Amino acid sequence: MFDLTGRVAIVTGANTGIGQAIAIALAAAGADIAAVGRTPAEDTAERIHAMGRKVGLIAADLSRASPAGRIVAETVERLGGLDILVNNAGIIRRADAVDFTEADWDAVMDTNLKSAFFLSQAAARTMLPKGRGKIINIASMLTFQGGIRVASYTAAKSGIGGLTKLLANEWASSGINVNAIAPGYIATNNTRALRDDATRHQLILDRIPAHRWGEPEDLGGAAVFLASSAADYVHGHILAVDGGWLAR
Repeated sequence: MFDLTGRVAIVTGANTGIGQAIAIALAAAGADIAAVGRTPAEDTAERIHAMGRKVGLIAADLSRASPAGRIVAETVERLGGLDILVNNAGIIRRADAVDFTEADWDAVMDTNLKSAFFLSQAAARTMLPKGRGKIINIASMLTFQGGIRVASYTAAKSGIGGLTKLLANEWASSGINVNAIAPGYIATNNTRALRDDATRHQLILDRIPAHRWGEPEDLGGAAVFLASSAADYVHGHILAVDGGWLAR
């Protein structure tokens, strides 16, 4: 049920962190990978090739909607199809709400939310005629909570939650599963500022029942599940992989 042999997956932001871990997990389950990012995911590609899977590196600036159609078309041309889309690429900007700039608002909303919608749209145009497909969005703890000093990130990740449900409502009857993974506090570049702040780091750690920060690899199993036939009747769900954070 969890075998992805013969499937093709697009993973955005696949060069480091969560995106890299998900790309590698999908490849380990049998999928070929189109690794999308602003910079080439060379390390990811080497690790996927070592598994005997195909990988295509696709350069794209996901702060704009225009690359979506090209990304899908290039994936189909190079890897022979498209079965899975993982909308992972994201950035974060930190400032007090009273000081937050329009530039920082737009940069995060365009990369984290706008690109996810238009990539999903482009992918669905390929998936709908086949009557099957899997779309996995990367949400956040801030899909459920407000956070502080990350106004555009919270807004974008809240939007990801709503978008996941909207697309599931529209496409579930056509065989496309749209779901999301909400990572807890994961040790990535986006959380470095928190981990470097000794006080914030300890406050967060004390609230996690598992009593550790997550690693990117902790997201791999959830991604494989949602991408596989084991999740064929799962639609519009946001799966928290958070060490128990939301249970507190």
